[in-house]
Amino acid sequence: MTDLIAARTRVAPSPTGDPHVGTAFMALFDLAWARKTGGQFVLRIEDTDQARLVVGSEEQIYESLAWLGLQPDEGPHVGGEHGPYRQSERLTTYRPYVEQLIEAGHAYYCWCSSERLAELRKEQERSKASVTGYDRLCHGMTREQRAEMAGFSETPVVRMLIPDDVPLTFDDIVRGEVKAPRPDDQVILKADGFPTYHMAVVVDDHLMGINTVVRGEEWISSTPKHILLYQWLGWDLPKFAHMPLLRNTDKSKISKRKNPAARLMWFKEEGYLPEAVRNFLQLLGYAGDDEQEVKSFEQFVEEFDWAKVNTVGPIFDLQKLDWLNGHYIRSLSPEELADRIIAFEEAHWTPSEAQVEVLHRAVPIIQERLKLLKDALPQLDYLFVSDADLTLDDDSVAALADNAAEVLDAAIEVAESVDFATDAIQAGLKERIVEGMGIKPKFAFAPIRVAISGRRVSPPLFESMEILGRESSLTRLRDLRSRLG
Repeated sequence: MTDLIAARTRVAPSPTGDPHVGTAFMALFDLAWARKTGGQFVLRIEDTDQARLVVGSEEQIYESLAWLGLQPDEGPHVGGEHGPYRQSERLTTYRPYVEQLIEAGHAYYCWCSSERLAELRKEQERSKASVTGYDRLCHGMTREQRAEMAGFSETPVVRMLIPDDVPLTFDDIVRGEVKAPRPDDQVILKADGFPTYHMAVVVDDHLMGINTVVRGEEWISSTPKHILLYQWLGWDLPKFAHMPLLRNTDKSKISKRKNPAARLMWFKEEGYLPEAVRNFLQLLGYAGDDEQEVKSFEQFVEEFDWAKVNTVGPIFDLQKLDWLNGHYIRSLSPEELADRIIAFEEAHWTPSEAQVEVLHRAVPIIQERLKLLKDALPQLDYLFVSDADLTLDDDSVAALADNAAEVLDAAIEVAESVDFATDAIQAGLKERIVEGMGIKPKFAFAPIRVAISGRRVSPPLFESMEILGRESSLTRLRDLRSRLG
């Protein structure tokens, strides 16, 4: 693909809480396009809204992107030639460009108080005005002239002066020609001296060499403002790719308030594998492209095509993710899956060497049915407790057939005599109980399962007995037998 221009892409989240899954969705396509073209992927932290910052959020952004394998080439935590990469550390950068716009007549000071602006909005709503937004009261006025009027604020903001002939259409590499609504005179510098998003994003993208801007479709309406700023400042326009918004099953926009899966860290907390989540996001971007659902990131990059992006917001179907996660779990070696489980549980469980050995032996008996890492230890808990500490589920014991004691007596005899390996245990119990006692397999092993695991439903029984060993298995069989009288 030597004809492709090396893309510099970026993702620019705000550290205002748990990272949103949309950040990873954009980062995935940013990184894929950068890799496809031999370019670079940049992480920028947009923290100019100081009132909304949440301690620890920035670190979570780094952690979650690294967990997904979407590490940037440049960013606050990795450095680079175009830093600083936090907007709060770039405040002196923006002011000269704002002054340039004022001097050229493209921007002006506005001294209107927040009270006056609120009243203006109310009046426009009451009158159902066809044109809404700021009424340009301050345009062309000096500070002294404006101070003589009501609704004056001592500290001004700076607004763009949107021309009557502002272009409202632009080319989008996902959507083709797009038409956006007419913008009003957007604030580009706030009273506290911080730039608004619209000013900062244009300046930063230009100075950082970003030539492909990948972002959500909610920014389509802002694009005419951004294009004006590029043109006024004499800068080349980047290419724009407006991605579809992820949606809940009721087709509403996915949000952290309504859907826990909107939190990027939720996937890690639930026990999803990062490769499964990444694959899931790839499918969401290419919704409707069913050529191959399971695809590595390297394959995704190799076949990357903006034309495949579906502009209809994809439904966040967690059943599909569960299926993918199960697939990736089954594709791991038992040793690697055991290591993943240990890493997942590290905050809550520090296994002994013996427990690690048990887990490695036990993983194969649950691997085929396991969907989430968080479900592994609850399924295998009976293998990690001492025989004396095993809890027998009362309902499971109560549901046993009347011949349970007789079955357990037979099981104890078999366990005392057979070679204690899975196949031999299964063959011995089948011969003694199913064939010898004429009990159907569906019912024959229920008392044994309850004795070994404490419950009616558990991972494979004979494999579990081999892992526990003869002595422990016999102790558990005898304990339940004595309980039955």
